Amino acid sequence: MIKNLFLCFLSLTLLSCKNDYHKIKELNYLALGDSYTIGESLEPGDSFPFQLKNKIDKIKDVKIIAKTGWTTGELIDTLNSLEIQNKYNFVSLLIGVNNQYRKYDISLFEKEFEVLLNKAISYSKDINKVFVLSIPDYGVTPFGSKDKNQIRNEINLYNQIKKRITRSYDIDFYDITDISRDAELNKLLIAGDSLHPSKKMYSQWVDKIYRDLELKKD
Repeated sequence: MIKNLFLCFLSLTLLSCKNDYHKIKELNYLALGDSYTIGESLEPGDSFPFQLKNKIDKIKDVKIIAKTGWTTGELIDTLNSLEIQNKYNFVSLLIGVNNQYRKYDISLFEKEFEVLLNKAISYSKDINKVFVLSIPDYGVTPFGSKDKNQIRNEINLYNQIKKRITRSYDIDFYDITDISRDAELNKLLIAGDSLHPSKKMYSQWVDKIYRDLELKKD
């Protein structure tokens, strides 16, 4: 009788441990941003957050808080209204192109980007799994080609600010701007709207960053 009770207890303990193991391995991911995060003009599954999910099989849930046209200020206002309570294994931030496009004061971007970075950190379970992507250069697209030199220079300035602030928090910064500039010669990297990245370009972004994240998934 005692032996049977012990075996029953042991089986329940092992089953509980197994269930806990699977819970630990199922990760979630929060992606914050603008049109480059939602994959404007593409199917949702072609966006970089979902392509990243498909690369890292332990990510089971992706939540995107992003909208085409959003500036840093609009993303801040939305996050304040949502009062997010959940914590996420991975958090990404890609924002800023609409500040540049609307010709907002770049000093405002500097302040608001740091606010957003701190919000991203607050939503994360582990600061080491927060990461930032640089702003793509849309000056190489048909939409932006008329002002491509000005756009290039301004995007460079915005990205310098993003990189400096991100690195000051010891957070990973992924420069995908050079990949976006390949679209000047390879039009397959541009979506059908002649402005946003194609599925192929997003897959190149993911190829650049997922190996680092794969090492951090456990």
